[in-house]
Amino acid sequence: MKSRSIAGIISLSIAVAPIPALADNAFVGGLVGGMIGSAIANQPKRQVVTKRYVAPRKSAPKSAPKPAVSSATREANRVTQTALNYFGFDAGTPDGILGSRSRSAISTYQGHMGYTPTGQLTQYERDFLVSSYRRAQAGGPATAQQVASNPQGVRGLLIAYRDGQVNRPGGAGAGAIAGHYGLPAVVAEAVNEIAKSSDPSAEQLVQRSGFIQLSDINGDGRTDYILDTSVTGSAFWCNAQSCAVRVFASTPEGYERNDFQAFNVTPAMFSCTRGTCSKDGGPHMAAAPVPSTPAPAPELPQTQMASAATPVPSAQPVVQSAAAPAPAAEPAIPDFFGGGAVAEASLQSRCNTVSLMTSTNGGYITPATLSDPSAALAEQLCLARTYAIAKGEDLIAMVPGATPEKVAQQCAGFGKLLREQVSAVSLRPRDAVVSEVGSFVLASGMAPAQLEKTAMICLSAGYRVDDLDAAMGSALVLVALGKAPYAELIGHHLSQGIGASHRDDLAAGWYGQALEALEGGSTPVFSPGMPERTALLRKASMLLGGGTEAASAAPAVVPAAQEIPVFSIGE
Repeated sequence: MKSRSIAGIISLSIAVAPIPALADNAFVGGLVGGMIGSAIANQPKRQVVTKRYVAPRKSAPKSAPKPAVSSATREANRVTQTALNYFGFDAGTPDGILGSRSRSAISTYQGHMGYTPTGQLTQYERDFLVSSYRRAQAGGPATAQQVASNPQGVRGLLIAYRDGQVNRPGGAGAGAIAGHYGLPAVVAEAVNEIAKSSDPSAEQLVQRSGFIQLSDINGDGRTDYILDTSVTGSAFWCNAQSCAVRVFASTPEGYERNDFQAFNVTPAMFSCTRGTCSKDGGPHMAAAPVPSTPAPAPELPQTQMASAATPVPSAQPVVQSAAAPAPAAEPAIPDFFGGGAVAEASLQSRCNTVSLMTSTNGGYITPATLSDPSAALAEQLCLARTYAIAKGEDLIAMVPGATPEKVAQQCAGFGKLLREQVSAVSLRPRDAVVSEVGSFVLASGMAPAQLEKTAMICLSAGYRVDDLDAAMGSALVLVALGKAPYAELIGHHLSQGIGASHRDDLAAGWYGQALEALEGGSTPVFSPGMPERTALLRKASMLLGGGTEAASAAPAVVPAAQEIPVFSIGE
């Protein structure tokens, strides 16, 4: 108790006693510092949250959507890439997309073959590449031997195939294909021979319906072979009346080859004795009707050959008083082909030949090198054909569910609707034909924009399958719709005599319309990257000569609008 009282007195005395001035600052500072430190120590801990600002990421600019590529086009591109890789032109992984690597490989291939290295394959260049690849694959050990013996290796096969070194009878090419389809060697050699001057490859020909016909013609119990070149589509093997036919008759020593010219070939047309064959009969003549008689006459054979000294029985005069005179036969145009269609020149085959000549000559004819106007215009026709096919394929890729086969089938009907106008191209002046096609367009009931797309698609499809009615009819529709540069195509067909009569005088009018439009500022529709092309067309068409166009035009017969194909193009 006493101690607590003393402590209290001391505390009170401290509280009231004055503090020296020297100690004021130190004391107050220590007191305040202790209070703040105690407050900080005794304060409950707080969670510190640090806020960070993160700038939003900039999204990469969206690239323009790539145009849709049809599965058929991609598969064709994949085959092209595979063939390029096989021959040592690095096209990368065969993915069906022809990018910069594939274009570089194409340019190298074109340079190797002496073609213009554009990086874009023409139809002939691609067909040759792919058919050479398939031929090499079919060769097996023979191909390996050729590669080993060629200083250029596998690339040397392309030069050898082009120069025909492996396609000569008895050469390595015959051995490569002989037996691959079960064909005797001599038959396989003939297939190679025909393929050299045709657009399809040998492998494609043997699979084409009607090209090879099998029959035991000489009756020896062994198979004989008939090769009918009419199915090749090549004008090289056909003339206006017939096509080349190869008949191979079996003998104990092998097969004997017999060459003929015929049309609508069947095994019944030939008779063979051992290896020697002949074509039976000539043109079949219809028998004249024999008047009836009261008494039955002996039955005569259905076919009777008469010599020059013996008149044909049906041609002998018959006097019959009771019978009324037979009415005179109506005059008719004679038909020397038995109702069969005359084989027409193939534009596809012609363009393959033109492409080969262009490559051999080192490039396209220019205004400075022009000496043969027909050859120059043939080059430009084939160039325009290539552009038309490519542009139409881009449009077809935008049509939902469309395939090249379906489109070609519909466009064949479009060509039939315009067949009369296409025929008029060979007979009537340009203005009359365009007026007639204009009537067709007006009566079609289709919107001009829709009809324009239809015509561009059918122009492509017609050229791709060699349906010139569809192709030329589509070009006429485009001209009638105001697309004057397409008039060039009609001029080409007239100047080359393909799909139309050879009429340089009428061609001049169509060339003139196209050139006037191009020189007036219209956008070129073919090969816009060749600024000298218009000058070349002008110079070449003037050298053709030209002339006055025929006059008069008949009224147009316009078909129903619902027969025109309609393609819904997705935007």
